[in-house]
Amino acid sequence: GARGSWGFVRGGMGALSEAIAGAARAAGAEIRTEAEVARVEVRDGRAFGVTLADGTELRALAVAASVHPKTALLGLVEAGHLPDDLVTEMERYRTRSASVKVNVALSELPDFTALPGTRPGPQHPEFVISPSVAYLERAWDEAKHGRYSAEPMIDAVIPSTKDPTLAPEGAHVMTCFVQYAPYEIEGAGWDGRREDFGDVVIDTISRYAPNVKNAILHREVLTPADMERRYGLLGGNIFHGEMSPDQLFSFRPAATIASYRTPIRGLYLCGSGAHPGGGVMGAPGRNAARVIRADLRVSGIRARSPLRLLARRR
Repeated sequence: GARGSWGFVRGGMGALSEAIAGAARAAGAEIRTEAEVARVEVRDGRAFGVTLADGTELRALAVAASVHPKTALLGLVEAGHLPDDLVTEMERYRTRSASVKVNVALSELPDFTALPGTRPGPQHPEFVISPSVAYLERAWDEAKHGRYSAEPMIDAVIPSTKDPTLAPEGAHVMTCFVQYAPYEIEGAGWDGRREDFGDVVIDTISRYAPNVKNAILHREVLTPADMERRYGLLGGNIFHGEMSPDQLFSFRPAATIASYRTPIRGLYLCGSGAHPGGGVMGAPGRNAARVIRADLRVSGIRARSPLRLLARRR
């Protein structure tokens, strides 16, 4: 109920997806998972459905793409259906990343030297390691030259302090948003350096909470390359494109398609690559839905069958 603040989802982030899915089903939607889309079907400048990788054809009055905009427009739409200048803009759309996620299962909470104790306290739900601007500058300089930060910025959240259902009694889960680490790293690449960087992150936290290293039960390190392969986040960018001034507002993801509509009638963008950008808020989807509804009303089109939603299981 605190407007404008971060919140924890009871049951984990997957519970939020299930809540949205439940609301959609209650409204008559059909949801398919494990249904990879191969291409958006276009005829005479209008999208009329999609074809799945297994050959299944789905027809629709409108197609809303929440995948990365480059995937939607340069991957799922066949060449020739988009203006050349838009293709050029999307090819130049920046989608770099310098962040890594480190997920950890702990046998006990961090015991901070600045505020000791392993019983849940105000220091535990979220903590940030970023002691100075100079610290951040050094961390960025290393990533700028193709190396991960030897002393990274770490924004850590322990959601099990708020929701005990996420871990066995007495244990906890901690997720760390870590910067900086480039998509392309020098040397053997991420497959040969992933766990090394995980060690750096844990060592950094241990300077402030010495018990953490021995409390680790399990660890997962997701690099930008991992996030691209696993979730389709091109460049590993969790926001479907950099959220910089020239890629926000009326320029997201490009000036000619910032209204959620694309040059292909009936094809809309509704993911984090659309205004207002990434983050768990649903605003791009809500805005796109309003535009789609308005366009269908203007066209005098009424849906005769339940809306079909395609989702990738994560």
